[in-house]
Amino acid sequence: MTTRKASAGLAMTEVPEQVVTTPAAVELMSRLSNKHGELMFHQSGGCCDGSSPMCYPRGEFLVGDGDVLLATLGETPFYMSGSQFEYWKHTQLILDVVPGRGGMFSLENGEGVRFLIRSRVFTDAEIGALRLAGRI
Repeated sequence: MTTRKASAGLAMTEVPEQVVTTPAAVELMSRLSNKHGELMFHQSGGCCDGSSPMCYPRGEFLVGDGDVLLATLGETPFYMSGSQFEYWKHTQLILDVVPGRGGMFSLENGEGVRFLIRSRVFTDAEIGALRLAGRI
């Protein structure tokens, strides 16, 4: 992370990560990459599997010009459509794992667990830092 001044009148703050992972998510990503090779995520916008984070073998999901690369989680890119990002840009996404069935097109389907997005709203200082960094 880079430390930058958030904006006039606000204290110095680090540019926050837009997507972070829980230990359970890291473990499942490791397990899936051992089975399927390099991975990628695309945050679903509500079609088919609701708004689940979808995990694919890297390159199997075609990323469009309108998709935004929000993070690289280890070596794994995490994308979201640009229009959906407009709604979520003030929010940190937390990639987690819970018991259940994964999305029908997502690699964790059949593992007995599924990826889940939790979130928190960035503070004013964090939003300022993200703006200065050109990330929102």
